[in-house]
Amino acid sequence: MIVSLDLIKKLREATSMGVGDCRKALEEAKGDLSKATEILKKRGLEIAAKKADRAVKSGRVGSYVHFDSKMGAMVEINSETDFTASNEEFVKFASDVALHIAAINPKYIKTEDVPQDVAKDQVDLNSFYKEACLLEQPFVKDPSKTIKDYLNTITAKFGENIVIRRFVRFQVGN
Repeated sequence: MIVSLDLIKKLREATSMGVGDCRKALEEAKGDLSKATEILKKRGLEIAAKKADRAVKSGRVGSYVHFDSKMGAMVEINSETDFTASNEEFVKFASDVALHIAAINPKYIKTEDVPQDVAKDQVDLNSFYKEACLLEQPFVKDPSKTIKDYLNTITAKFGENIVIRRFVRFQVGN
């Protein structure tokens, strides 16, 4: 099946994936944009899983300071290479995650980081994870995807292991 350039462009804008990946997904989905999006999401998860064991020695610190200078956040995000860490999309990702942290105030990065004594005291553990764990939270700029989804998209795009290592949130008076 031949896929139109307009359809490829729409999928690329929606997913930030490469043109070739978008074309293949649309061909596989027989031109259905929503099916192609799901195919790319699944591929992103597969790529992220394959890359998870690779060493991440480069990266950058992303930051956000609220307009009134009373709240801010910093996040360390690691990648395999400096080339990836200096890429414009990686820089945007780091800034977006820092903004999200300032806005939503997560307590942990992932569910595995929650101490057992804290987890056992929760009535609804899944709801707690969505509120307290950065990777499980809906992204503040696009609630249709989680921070984990956004991270997996970036991982798939660059073909490297990318890890949110640590973060801190500051607020005047706290």
